[in-house]
Amino acid sequence: MLKSLIIVGIFYIAALVFFTLSARTKEKDSKGFLMAGANIGAVLGFFTFAATLFSTFTLQGMPDFFRNHGVGAWIFLAISDAVMVFGIISIGYAFRKKAANHEYYGMAGFMSYCYKWKGAGLVTFFGAFIFLVPYVAIQIRGVAIFLSAAFPETIPLWAGAVGMVTVMLIYSEIGGLKAIIYSDMLQGILLLIVIWIIGVNCLNHFGGIGAMFEEIGQKNEALLSVPGPNGLLDFQFLFGSMIAIVLLPFTQPQVSTRLIIMKDTKSLYKLAVGIGFFAILIILPTLFMGMYGAALYPDASTSEFLSQTFITDQTNIIAAFVMIGLVAAAISTSDSQLFALGGEIRSLLSGEDKQMLLYARIAILFFAIVTLVFALMSSDELVLLTRMSFAGTALMAPMIFTGIFYDRSSALKIVPIATLIALLLLLGSLFGIVPNKLIGIRMDLILLGLLAIIALSAIALDKAKK
Repeated sequence: MLKSLIIVGIFYIAALVFFTLSARTKEKDSKGFLMAGANIGAVLGFFTFAATLFSTFTLQGMPDFFRNHGVGAWIFLAISDAVMVFGIISIGYAFRKKAANHEYYGMAGFMSYCYKWKGAGLVTFFGAFIFLVPYVAIQIRGVAIFLSAAFPETIPLWAGAVGMVTVMLIYSEIGGLKAIIYSDMLQGILLLIVIWIIGVNCLNHFGGIGAMFEEIGQKNEALLSVPGPNGLLDFQFLFGSMIAIVLLPFTQPQVSTRLIIMKDTKSLYKLAVGIGFFAILIILPTLFMGMYGAALYPDASTSEFLSQTFITDQTNIIAAFVMIGLVAAAISTSDSQLFALGGEIRSLLSGEDKQMLLYARIAILFFAIVTLVFALMSSDELVLLTRMSFAGTALMAPMIFTGIFYDRSSALKIVPIATLIALLLLLGSLFGIVPNKLIGIRMDLILLGLLAIIALSAIALDKAKK
């Protein structure tokens, strides 16, 4: 299998080199390097959005989530993604319209512009950094664990993590966002092919969808309903997850950047519809994999289940494509997020463009090192850690939407201040300093509700003053 992996890996690296060189230009300003010229069509936009959104979290996390928590995981992700499409269409137009009046490099700078106060931008950057670094780290760690399990004597966990971070830094620093977009297209196609080959193989084990559910019902009937055997998928978890995912295109900078760089609104709408279809195509086979694991490997650890399902139970060539697909998925999502954090830094800076871009590129290197350290220290709960990242950045939505939709948001500095307090309280709940529930309601839902009330009240009071 190692021989097959080397052959497939060479083709993948060659494709990355080709795309990187194709994207490289002699002169790069911030708009060209960080925003790919802001002239991306619907097809490339669809692939880069999909690859950023569906990644290691989908290919590794969701099969294990289905295996442990049952079919209710479909409500958690697939339905939430479908609702998100409507959010992109309904809010994306207003977002792009207001951003057109501003030299957009990142949401932090955009919030500084909307509120006419740099503090709002710093709050935005703080929220993105605190909750995106763990998200990037678990992408890297997930694949590193998988490679280490497949080749325990050849690829230690730290080597896999260092290798992925090095590769993504090289081509993103050379080719900028355009190189990332091209690699996203490669990763999206590869991910879709790989995930369906394994999914169909898992489904064939049962002899069909009906037979699959019948066998799972006999083994563990709780997997076929919510809240699942572990009680996780209750209404609060599912509702809170849906809100966090719907808000994701506007609260996570690597995704909001993709909305801005589309060449026109028509392309944006095509992207949104494509994402809705892609979400179903990419999540459905992970259900088959999860049920396969529930039937054959119900008591195995996450790494054992994934290793058996993706490697041992597949042919050598398929297993090699799976591993390259996992690496590609992790790199594609991680580079977008690290790059977006660099864009956030650039958006907060003012001065000569070449010098400010240099600072942003140095910041990307720094974020990559921090992420690598976190990847080597974090836990293996990919889906739950990702969900918390979504919930954390979602707290910035009331502030961001106020900035987008209210022309006098500069008079409402209370909104970003309240957002900072909410972010700190959520962090406190994660570390056990603050209760994670009050009167039986999840802390992230309480904080998001309070922030929405504060924003709406501040708008109402400001209008009354006028």
